[in-house]
Amino acid sequence: MNLQLILGNFALILFVLMVVTGVIWCLDVFVLAKRRRAAAERALADYDARSAKLSAGGIVQGHASSRAAIEAALLRQPTWIEYSGSFFPVIALVFFLRSFLYEPFKIPSSSMVPTLLVGDLILVNKFTYGIRLPVLNEKVIDVGDPKRGDVMVFKYPNDMTQDYIKRVIGVPGDKIKYENKRLTINGQAVTYTALDEYLDDERPVYYKQFAENLIGVQHRILNNDSVPTLNPADVKDFPHKDACTYLYDGSGFTCVVPAGNYFMMGDNRDNSADSRYWGFVPNKNIVGKAFFVWMNLSNLKRIGGIH
Repeated sequence: MNLQLILGNFALILFVLMVVTGVIWCLDVFVLAKRRRAAAERALADYDARSAKLSAGGIVQGHASSRAAIEAALLRQPTWIEYSGSFFPVIALVFFLRSFLYEPFKIPSSSMVPTLLVGDLILVNKFTYGIRLPVLNEKVIDVGDPKRGDVMVFKYPNDMTQDYIKRVIGVPGDKIKYENKRLTINGQAVTYTALDEYLDDERPVYYKQFAENLIGVQHRILNNDSVPTLNPADVKDFPHKDACTYLYDGSGFTCVVPAGNYFMMGDNRDNSADSRYWGFVPNKNIVGKAFFVWMNLSNLKRIGGIH
């Protein structure tokens, strides 16, 4: 595993921190604390013996306070152990929550506009698609599979340090046809309803906006008439590319989704690098299902479910 992959994998970093602080915590509880207690008892016994001799000779000491100070000093945890013990339960709780329940993400690009805006802070359900081993991301308990229309976070197949978010367009076995900016799935044409034009938040440009009914899942998409349906020159080589046929004039393509893979597209159709260009997302790359926007510092009204 290279250094870039390690540094880009926050789950791995968190796991290492949890293990290190956990080992120190256990070492202190089961070994070092007992040694400190034994050392304190020996020192207190010596102190009591000396105090008894001094008392027998008529010398009186501030016995209680001195004895307590000696005991406290000898039982005190070293700073590095104290900090490790304090951080361990917090790190362990965070690791458990983000590994098995919910993980926060921030939307970095406009590829999912209008559904998700740049800067949206979202929550991703980690168990909807099955329980996976942390770090390894291997599914150990099957709960469910991604469905068409789900907004899903996954590891970018060409760089596993990057998390991508797109919409599931095709599941294993689906025949996806995209021509002249319109989808057909398994021979059934996807329906579109024109909505008011969408004003780009970043620049004064209007895009065509549609309600896309993705075989039962309705959501909004954007189209830019100044951009072609597809630029064949931008299509990369990828596993199972032979399952796709591209039209040389850039008007579209047809793909059959291989077993164990998913076809992903952004809702901002003409401003999204997705499965059209870099291929399918294998099951092992799945992170979870995006389901809630909880904040956007640039737009405090951004809160609610993801559809």
